[in-house]
This record gives sequence, C-alpha cells and structure tokens, in this order.
Amino acid sequence: MSEQAPDTRMYDIIIAGGGVIGSSIAYFLAAEPAFDGRVAVIEPAPSYAHASTSLSAGGVRHQFSSAENIRMSLFATEFLRTIGERLAVDDIVPDVGFHENGYLFLATEPGRDVLQHNHALQTEQGADIEWLDSAALAARFPELATADLAAGTYGRSGEGWLNPYGLLQAFKRKARALGVTYIEDEVTGVDVADGRVTAAECAQRGRLDCGLLINAVGARGAARLAALAGIDDLPVRPRKRCMFVFEAAGAGRDWPLTVDPSGVYFRPEGDQFVCGVGPEPDPDCKDFDVDTALFEEVIWPTLAQRVPAFEALRPGAAWAGHYAYNTLDQNAILGPHPEIGNFWFANGFSGHGLQQSPAVGRYLSELAAFGEARTLDLATFGFERVTAGRPIREMNVV
Repeated sequence: MSEQAPDTRMYDIIIAGGGVIGSSIAYFLAAEPAFDGRVAVIEPAPSYAHASTSLSAGGVRHQFSSAENIRMSLFATEFLRTIGERLAVDDIVPDVGFHENGYLFLATEPGRDVLQHNHALQTEQGADIEWLDSAALAARFPELATADLAAGTYGRSGEGWLNPYGLLQAFKRKARALGVTYIEDEVTGVDVADGRVTAAECAQRGRLDCGLLINAVGARGAARLAALAGIDDLPVRPRKRCMFVFEAAGAGRDWPLTVDPSGVYFRPEGDQFVCGVGPEPDPDCKDFDVDTALFEEVIWPTLAQRVPAFEALRPGAAWAGHYAYNTLDQNAILGPHPEIGNFWFANGFSGHGLQQSPAVGRYLSELAAFGEARTLDLATFGFERVTAGRPIREMNVV
C-alpha cells in the first residue's frame, strides 16, 4: 500500500482521530495482508498536547474482572514485548520504556471476596497474578501499613507502565510507512444516504468519500462526531483526571503501581512518584485545571496512612487530562452501529485506551479484512448494549 496523493478524495476507510486508538487501527489495517484498501487518518491536533494518550499514566494491567478486558491487556503485553520487531521503520526501532513492575491491588475485609473472585478469573485467563494474604503482604512489601488489609493481588509479570506518547508515535510512524495517509484536519460533517455513510466533510479539505468511517475521536469529540451521523446516544463524555508528582526520601524505588482500597494509586517514576485518584463528584469537564485540593485533602492523607514514608513527601509537578468516560459502564464501545453499518465505534475507553489499543486495532482490522474476528472476539463491547441499556459489569475500574 503506497502513500496517497494529498488531493485524494476517496478512501476505503477513514479513521477520525489519530491518537493511540486511531493510529493502532491504522497500523493493523495497513499491516494486514488480506486488506489492500486506502486508509486515511484525520487528526485536528497532531501535537497531541491535550490528548488523553499523552496525559495518561501509561499503565498496562491484567487485573480486570471481565475476561475480554483481561485478554486485551494480555495481548498488549505480548505486543509491547515485541514492539521493536513489529513497529520498526528502517533503522528506527521504538522503545516505549515498558517497565514490568506490576500492579498491586489492596483490599480490606469487605473487598476481599471481590478481589478473590477477580484473581481466580485472571489466573484462569493466563495472567501471572499472585494472591497475598495480610501476612504475605507485610512480608513482601514491608513499607506498607497492612493492619487494616485483608489481602492483595500482585502482578508478577506482564503488568506495568510505559511511555504513552512513545507508543502513539510508534504506531503512527509505522502506519505512515505502510502507506496510511495522515491529514491534519477535523471532521465537521458526515454524509449519510440510505443508511450508510458516504463521506466525511472536513473543515479544510472538504468532502472525502469513504466506504467506512471509524469514530476514534477522544473524550471531547466522540459524541459530537456520532451526532453528525445522526447517532445521538453515544454515552462518552470528558471527565477530568489529575496526576501529581512527589518525592519521598526513604520510600524506596522498586514499587509496583499500587492501588489503595480508597482508589488512590501511586507508582514510581525514576526517583519520584506519580499518583492520582478518581474525583468525587465526577462531572463532565472541558478544562485542564489541576485540582490541588484533591491532592492535599484526599491523596496525601491516604498515601501517608498507607506508606508512612510518604507523610513527609515533597509535592512536585501536576497536570490534568481527560478520560473518554463511558457513562454506561466505563468499558469500550467497539464495532459497527446496528443501523448505519459502515459507521464504526472505537470510543469510551474510560482510561484503559492505551493498554487496549493493540487489541482494538487488531480486532477492527480483522472485521474490516475478513468480516469477523479471527483472534479475540470483542463483540460483547458492541453498540447494541448501549441502546439496550445493558452495561457490562467491570469491578476493577481505576
């Protein structure tokens, strides 16, 4: 597949949104031998300064409570371990700094049964997760205050974190090398005739005909793009998440990403730590203002209680990003619309998009090339559950 001329007006597939999800889809399409169509990615802000990807914590975990979510992240680990082979372009071999330090989920007695149920499913799916009772937690992580803890689960391998922007750029670079066209523009209209999308209308380029339009727009535009196609019920909204950096002498460095029963989490970042928590209340939000009170009033006291060395921490930088939050069930919405069959969704990842991007790209490329999933069927995340009001229950949302 070769790079299309800048004035090309017809594409087999247009992907609206060039973040990590859109660029993963583009890469897997271009790399699939059974697909030889023309692909364009339309991205209005290629600096990605406010993209969810660039501002994320970069986590990859297998500790979910649904089999599909677990298996998506298992594939992400496999992909990341071989990323140099998959996404190399000429002599540029990507290294996204994947640190397999694991996740550590902590539970008090009321949460013990849920944690144990999740652990059984995770290990059944092939995840390398260790069960730790209170005594084992204290022995393995002596810096933790464990008196109130009943158990924990620790990812011994395959879980950790990476450079989110590096992964996005690696996908994009490889997709372009394989012939995908990236267009700096914004989709401002969707033409639909006889129940099918016929074109995307762009602010600068005008009309671009297409055989398939994939909505991979992020938090602030996914629902708007769907509405342009006459779909008014996509439940994806921008929800703000703040991240804070701190230093703490004597706390050690070799920590997993640790999730307190309260939802507060922290992980090391070089000689420092990164932390955060989902806010309560959690309204739709368009600004990027950092909520310093969240750190001072919620996060810091929780950290000090859980790790005594954190009581004397020194706060550092902070930033805010947006989750593409699925208000129905905080899970992805994937695949075709039931009535407009060539309008596809890749939205609503609710903070899990980075780690799910390889599996999503593979899945949608298989649907496009073969009309069916050939590896991991993710039809459970289809749009039909939205119209039916049938949420998927995921108990491990962080």
